Amino acid sequence: MFKRRALAVVGVLGGLAALLTYSACTNKAAQQKKVDIGASQSIDELMKARGLSDMDVEAALKTYVPSGKHDDYMIFASGGHSGQVLAMGVPSMRLLKVISVFTPEPWQGYGYGGESDKVLAAGSQGGHRLGWADVHHPNLSETNGDYDGEFLFVNDKSNGRVAVIDLKDFMTKQIVPNPLVGSDHGGAFVDPNTNYVIETSQYPTPLGRGYAPLSEYKEKYRGLAMFWKFDRKKGRIDVAASWGIELPPYTQDLADAGKVGSDGWAFINSFNTEMATGGTLEGKPAIESGASQNDMDYLHVINWKKAEELVKAGKAKEIKGVKVLPIEVAADEGVLTLVGEPKSPHGCDVTPDGTGVVVGGKLDTHATVYEFSKMKALIDGKKFEGKDAFGIPIMAFKDAIRGQAELGMGPLHTVFDDKGNAYTSLFLESKVAKWSLKDLKVLEKISTHYNIGHIMAAEGDTVSPDGKYVVAMNKMAMDRFTGVGPLYPQNFQLYDVSGEPMRLLLDAPIGIGEPHYAQMIKVDKLKPAKIYPPGTNPYTDAKDTNAVEGGKEKVVRNGDVVDVYMTAIRSHFTPDNLEVNEGDTVNLHITNLEQAEDMTHGFALNMYNVNISLEPGKHENVTFKADMPGVFPMYCTEFCSALHLEMAGYLLVKPKGEGDADKDKDKPKDEPKTPAKDEPKTPNK
Repeated sequence: MFKRRALAVVGVLGGLAALLTYSACTNKAAQQKKVDIGASQSIDELMKARGLSDMDVEAALKTYVPSGKHDDYMIFASGGHSGQVLAMGVPSMRLLKVISVFTPEPWQGYGYGGESDKVLAAGSQGGHRLGWADVHHPNLSETNGDYDGEFLFVNDKSNGRVAVIDLKDFMTKQIVPNPLVGSDHGGAFVDPNTNYVIETSQYPTPLGRGYAPLSEYKEKYRGLAMFWKFDRKKGRIDVAASWGIELPPYTQDLADAGKVGSDGWAFINSFNTEMATGGTLEGKPAIESGASQNDMDYLHVINWKKAEELVKAGKAKEIKGVKVLPIEVAADEGVLTLVGEPKSPHGCDVTPDGTGVVVGGKLDTHATVYEFSKMKALIDGKKFEGKDAFGIPIMAFKDAIRGQAELGMGPLHTVFDDKGNAYTSLFLESKVAKWSLKDLKVLEKISTHYNIGHIMAAEGDTVSPDGKYVVAMNKMAMDRFTGVGPLYPQNFQLYDVSGEPMRLLLDAPIGIGEPHYAQMIKVDKLKPAKIYPPGTNPYTDAKDTNAVEGGKEKVVRNGDVVDVYMTAIRSHFTPDNLEVNEGDTVNLHITNLEQAEDMTHGFALNMYNVNISLEPGKHENVTFKADMPGVFPMYCTEFCSALHLEMAGYLLVKPKGEGDADKDKDKPKDEPKTPAKDEPKTPNK
């Protein structure tokens, strides 16, 4: 038994040659067998006590990343209903950070008084503050079809929004609401050079979200493909330069952008060509049933570069200030063409070489591979088999495809490796199917636990996939983990696909639901900052005009507006005691003077819902109304000094009628100064 286990272990560490050498070394193995681990337990005893097999030990070695060492890859995964994005290491599957996006997150001070409040407020829709999001599809910025590690984009399905995350500091810098759609799903995908962030609607509504009865569904309900122009230099979406394409009232689902030879095109699948609207109380079929009657739905094939030209030529109409290419123009000008796709399609994934588009059919057993060159030839030659109800040309299915791979029950999403293979999630079978793009034959299947939805591979949707790892993103966990009540964690499972057969290495419970899409990037492409230059406002990427230097702290009153210029440094705030009047508007301008790595300070203000994170060099501006009289402690929430007691102070709000705090206009209060020499060079031990 020990020899078999040792063979597996050495195979991981040393390769085949070491394995062959080891097989003859029985005496040495016998000696190693008695090596003690922990509390005088041999390896055999430890394995027996914990019920571990040889394969368990091998999987543990392949995923173990020792303390102080780093993972090879990073996953950016949807945080589902949390509204956030998860950053995880591979192969360890350790959670490294929850990136605050669409909802407040107190540890990072996101949405609790600082300038992140403005980012969140910009994402409001319909005059309502949106307190949750349904995050679906994080997508990394690309250069020439490869991840470049600079930005991450993600959509909120529930509220039709797209966010921009800067990977210099893993912070959300912009949330852009779509004023035209009721929800989105095919987002936030990018073209190979991140000229556009592509967002497509899901549930059709009247564009602009106006009212129309369901009896006028065909006439007044529409979908939309939105092309948000991305300004890479500014790191922001340029809303004014963005535009959309009106789509028919089918339920658009997922999208992908062409690459290499198909660059300039986008592909969106859809379901509900039946245009079912439900009506269960009236005895009509529910939407899910009504939308599953036809044998075919439609893949939308979009020439977005031509659409861009038409918008510039004035062919678009304006809806709520957004330029939208009308459906009839898109159809007549060859911008929008349809082709049938098997029943209830879901995945829509362009192959690494850009020659094919793989679509999975939830109610079909195939993955269909569409050939881009065939589709383009049909469009250029105007060879169509008819038009849909909205005048959009339809290509013949058999003329547009390369072929179909018979995979099994419930194929959804597809990712790719570096050997010409595809990996498709099979929801109903709870399996990953590995198949050849060349001959469309299944090579292998492996079980997942359970009901896999999304799937990801190492750089698996770029022009140069890595292979190595595939991750199943499972909807259920059942018996996989210790019970935590009836709401179970969902499960990411890491598979080794570097050889044959595929091997399950690790289960990773996700305590946030419901995760959807994810991408996996090599960590050496990421260049995150360790500190900010002193006084940096991360929301402007520049030194803040109110940045405070040590020794220049002050409090300035102008009528009932009080500006506080504060610094934070181990182990005090300056000033640390503030007195204002009830009803004053207080502007806190706080700079963390630290330049030592990982020396973050927090600033929390009791009862006023203020809590911000001050990473080294960061500046934050906080505004609040002092509308509660009393004494309110303020303190650093980070354990950044030896006692964790020093960084504290008081805000005193004097009640009305009891005399005012100092009202001399522009008179700095006498506060202790922080000499430059006080700034420590290394953290306290």
